[in-house]
Amino acid sequence: MIRLRSNSNTQPSYKAQRAQPVINPIALQPEPDGLQRRALEVSHNRLMLGLGLFAVAFVVIAVRLAAVTLIPGDHETMRVAVAPSADRADILDRNGVVLATSLTTASLYANPHQIREPDAVAAQLAEILPDMPASPTAAKLSADKSFIWLKRNLTPKQQQAVNRLGVPGLYFQYETKRVYPQGNLTAHVVGFADVDSRGLAGVERSFDDVLAGGQRPLQLSIDVRIQHILHEEISRAMTDFTAIGGAGMVMDIQTGELLALVSLPDFDPARPGEATDDARFNRATLGTYEMGSTFKLFNTAIGLDSGTTTLAGGFDATHSIKIGRFSIDDYHGKHRWLSIPEIFTYSSNIGSAKLADAFGAEVQKTYLQRFGLLTKSPVELAEIGEPQYPKNWRRVNTMTISYGHGLSVAPIQVVSAVGAIANGGTLRQPTLLKRAAHEVETGTRVISEQTSAQMRQLMRLVVQVGTGKKANAPGYLVGGKTGTADKQEGRGYSENARMAAFVAAFPMSAPRYAVVVLIDEPKPNAHSYGYATAGWVAAPVVGALVQRMAPLMGISPIPDDSPLAQNPLVAMVADYDSAASKKAKSNVIQAAAPAPDSSTTESPATETNDGNAPLVFKAKPFGATPVSATNNDVTTPPAPEAPLETEGMPLAVE
Repeated sequence: MIRLRSNSNTQPSYKAQRAQPVINPIALQPEPDGLQRRALEVSHNRLMLGLGLFAVAFVVIAVRLAAVTLIPGDHETMRVAVAPSADRADILDRNGVVLATSLTTASLYANPHQIREPDAVAAQLAEILPDMPASPTAAKLSADKSFIWLKRNLTPKQQQAVNRLGVPGLYFQYETKRVYPQGNLTAHVVGFADVDSRGLAGVERSFDDVLAGGQRPLQLSIDVRIQHILHEEISRAMTDFTAIGGAGMVMDIQTGELLALVSLPDFDPARPGEATDDARFNRATLGTYEMGSTFKLFNTAIGLDSGTTTLAGGFDATHSIKIGRFSIDDYHGKHRWLSIPEIFTYSSNIGSAKLADAFGAEVQKTYLQRFGLLTKSPVELAEIGEPQYPKNWRRVNTMTISYGHGLSVAPIQVVSAVGAIANGGTLRQPTLLKRAAHEVETGTRVISEQTSAQMRQLMRLVVQVGTGKKANAPGYLVGGKTGTADKQEGRGYSENARMAAFVAAFPMSAPRYAVVVLIDEPKPNAHSYGYATAGWVAAPVVGALVQRMAPLMGISPIPDDSPLAQNPLVAMVADYDSAASKKAKSNVIQAAAPAPDSSTTESPATETNDGNAPLVFKAKPFGATPVSATNNDVTTPPAPEAPLETEGMPLAVE
């Protein structure tokens, strides 16, 4: 019998299967073939290369920043060089004093489309900015525009006040404003720029391209200390003599650098639009004038250097020179034969005219050209005057030019020519740029060293006993020449309007500085005893300037008894104001009288100091070769003058 067994614990004969994931056939991608695989590899390699280059660049930049920041030395200079300032460069004086600089300021503009109440806003702005009247401002704010300037270069206080209004449509734009810390003092030198920082006058204009770069300051030759002294002394003279203007400059005659240049009246360069035309006019460089007897300085130098005369020569100045219906005469003349030192010291027009007539027009023109008096000055300003001289240079022109009439020049031309007379005979052109020793030009020789030494004696003599005694500055050996000229008026000359000028150099023992001072239309006053000549007006300006300037420049005073201070001509030329100066004979030389039938000008009869030997002039210029002369050195004057035709012949004052 078969028994059936229960098998409840027996495992089933099949195994359960794990659930398989559902595969989306769309997501399946075929295995890339060889071409695709290579493209992927190239892309991967390029990505890695780019990342590597960026990493290297960041490392280099980090190292460079660390070097510039942490390591001192040349890196600082390189850092400044690669990041120049966009502002306009500063202008400095020779000692680093700022004459012009740029400041960041806020300028106010508006979008009229956003201004809801133009009249009310204009009234509010007028309270803050008084130079913006409400009516014109309201018209601007009502315009159909999206941008309009209201006011440039606000002060911080003005900007803050406008901000507090909280008016929508008012905005600020930051820009630079040119400011001039020295104000009027250097107005004609520095000039000015417009609101867009473009130079319009002075150095601002002539060096506009250099300043616009803004990389480094422009350093001038001007010394604000000397500028201040000259400005103050000319201003004082203008006030004392009720003059309409004045000009002056100081030049280093060994380098050509201008230490001071003043023209009065002047103006505020920050507000040039408010100045008059006369105030903006530069009398020192743009104005041209007949410089009067200061030209006797050049006339005498020409006569000596050309060999026409010597210091022992002379001319008869007893009678005036008749020219047509006019005459050349002397102001307070001595009315006798005058030696060359006396002609120069007493400022004789007659003697100077005869000397010029002796060497002639061609020699005169040649030398004046050498001195730079017939061409515009090359100084670094746009405001330069063109000299005026006769196209047809006749005999009469030669004679009048000898004492400064008939030729107009700018004072800037005169100061360099005076420098050449005093510094040994070398002309150096004036410059407004500070020069290093290796940058100084060698200059051009215009007269000999011997002539220059003789002229220094004569210049010193004018200040010691001549018409320029008020320019004396004890201890500093000032030498110079006065000049008072009638001003041109139409085709003739004014009887009451004059220019008073004084040209000088110092110290005469070793000249270093030349000075020119010009006072326009001075009027006599009580303390000048009714005079308004250069000796009373311009000479004191130079004397005061030298006394204040010389210690600043390190010039030690020279005692009166020092050999350097001695001038042998003093013993031979009587004081201009003394009775002895009017005596019939000259101390410089006693020359034999010419034969009765001679056409030459008479000279005084020979006298002797011991009854036998004739007096002989022997002068030793300051540190120069001695000069000697005998009776044969007396200049033979020209034949008597024939009448010459001219119009408006001036009678020079001195």
